[in-house]
Amino acid sequence: MSKLHLVMGGRVSDPQTLDFCELDNMDLVGVYPDYASAEEAWRSNAQRTVDDAEMRYVIVHLHRLLDPETPEQA
Repeated sequence: MSKLHLVMGGRVSDPQTLDFCELDNMDLVGVYPDYASAEEAWRSNAQRTVDDAEMRYVIVHLHRLLDPETPEQA
């Protein structure tokens, strides 16, 4: 299985958490085949919104959600 990574962002209710609000306005940046590509997209979007403490971008390891039995190092 490919190591898929989702980059997404949105407004959080508390900058110290990942409690996203306004789910209808989430920014789904894209799905990437490797962590390096996902990190580049994440960095670009996070930098663009650096002055807004309530905006948060994250990388979701989709391959871990789709196949939780696979060891992390595989």
